[in-house]
Amino acid sequence: MKTDLSTYNNSWYQPGGKLKRLCWYFINVLFFINPLNPSSGLKVFLLRLFGSEIGTGVVVKPGVNIKHPWLLTIGDFTWIGEKVWIDNLAKVSIGSHVCVSQEAMLLCGNHNYKKSTFDLIVEEIHIEDGAWVGAKSVVCPGVTIGTHAILTVNSVATKNMDSYVVYQGNPAESIRKRNIE
Repeated sequence: MKTDLSTYNNSWYQPGGKLKRLCWYFINVLFFINPLNPSSGLKVFLLRLFGSEIGTGVVVKPGVNIKHPWLLTIGDFTWIGEKVWIDNLAKVSIGSHVCVSQEAMLLCGNHNYKKSTFDLIVEEIHIEDGAWVGAKSVVCPGVTIGTHAILTVNSVATKNMDSYVVYQGNPAESIRKRNIE
C-alpha cells in the first residue's frame, strides 16, 4: 500500500462558516501577522469580536498567526510572543499568567500516516496556569501542559507535561523540578 493524496478528503472538517473564515483570514493578515501593528489592545478586541474568550491584561505581540479565534481561550495576564503560530484546528485553552514565547507553535492538527488517505487528525491543546512555552518550541496535538511547567527553548512536547516540571528536547523529557521562590 502507498500513500495516495488524490483520495485525501477532509470535507468533514468545517471549523466555522466560509464567510467567517474568509473575514478572519483578512483580519489575521492585516492586524496579527503584520509586524507593523504593535497594538495588543486592538488585537484582543478583534479576537473577542471573533469569539475568543480573552481575560484581562493579555498581551499579543506582533507577527502572531491564529487559525480560528473562535476556538481559542486565553486567561488573565498571559503573554503571546512575536511570531507565535496558534494552528488551532481544535480548541486551544491557555491559562492565566502563561508565557508563550516567540516563534512557538501550538499545533492541533496532524495526519494519520498509517492510512493511504493521510486522514486529518485534530486534537485539543491545554496550557495550564503559570506555564511557560519557550521560544521556537512546538506543542503537538492532544498535549496538556500542567500548571507552572516549562517547555524549554526549541523543544517538542509530544505528550502531557506534569505540573512544576521543566521539560527539554525532542521529544521533550523531564529534566528537573521547577521551584519558584
